[in-house]
Amino acid sequence: MTSPLAAKIAREYGTPALVIDMDRVERNIARVQSICDAAGVANRPHIKTHKSPLLAQLQIKAGAKGITCQKLGEAEVMADAGINDILISYNLLGDEKMARLGALLAKTHVTVAADNEVVIAGLPGAAAVARRSLPVVIECDTGRKRAGVETPAEVIALARQIRDARGLTFAGLLMYPTETGWSDAQRFYDEALAGLRQLGLDPAIVSTGGSPNLKNVGQLKGATEHRPGTYIYNDRMQVAAGVATWEDCALHVYSTVVSRAAPDRGILDAGSKTLTADTGGLDGYGLILEHPQARIARFAEEHGFLDLSRSNTRPAVGDVVRIVPNHVCVVVNMSDEVVMVRGDEIVGILPVAARGKLR
Repeated sequence: MTSPLAAKIAREYGTPALVIDMDRVERNIARVQSICDAAGVANRPHIKTHKSPLLAQLQIKAGAKGITCQKLGEAEVMADAGINDILISYNLLGDEKMARLGALLAKTHVTVAADNEVVIAGLPGAAAVARRSLPVVIECDTGRKRAGVETPAEVIALARQIRDARGLTFAGLLMYPTETGWSDAQRFYDEALAGLRQLGLDPAIVSTGGSPNLKNVGQLKGATEHRPGTYIYNDRMQVAAGVATWEDCALHVYSTVVSRAAPDRGILDAGSKTLTADTGGLDGYGLILEHPQARIARFAEEHGFLDLSRSNTRPAVGDVVRIVPNHVCVVVNMSDEVVMVRGDEIVGILPVAARGKLR
């Protein structure tokens, strides 16, 4: 059965539609800011989830010290909106990026991350374009085996390179410990810190992340800030991680049931181009709030295949349902805009201004 709000959204905007509950968004912002405040670390939210200058500004107004971006293109959008404290938590390489980074640095305070000598060797080019010093943090792998140096000795070597490079300033360390790896991260940090001090360096920034680690904020002695991102909307993965409830999930995908060819199956108008094929290690591709026992079992690009065999209630053709996606960051990046609501009222359209920034 379709709710009055869902019917109104389908009538005015069509489906599939991304809908955010602004009351929940604001509660999530306030809740995580209070977690960081209580732990004595700054909040530097990652905007890769919402990609919206308006929401970033709400986070800063609530107390965030600045923002984190994953792509230079995201940072450019945020700087153009007047945000002036940006951390880019990703290796940047190449003349084209150095020219853009230099232009960005000339007009706003930006810090970049690096985990190898090749990246660091290129960064003075951006500082030269901006004619000002570029702060650099060293990314450290503390268990995820993604980007980041693997040993404190590598931290020391890169810090020395940054210290000696014209136009660069050593700013600190960037970490993303696993949810159970914070004691290992502490040992890594303590050893790296001792070596840095022998070089006459002290990290002004010791940055940890992200939303799955909200329950661990402040556990790293020496941390100065935390970089959560997904918390502003939340999703099935955050609920599974125990850092959010269904009531904290602020973004829902509204989708119409367009086919019920057999009793135990159906088709949604939201496929892989809307909900993403990222399972996040979960069963199915989203939770249908009106029919929680139903499974979005598989996808085509524009088809969501419903398995209704375990569902006591079954939607009819034309019903509009609300879906909590598995991984909301990817879902947002596939849409140009989201619909904002409060209660049962539509309050506006929010552009996803920094979406699609591949570089």
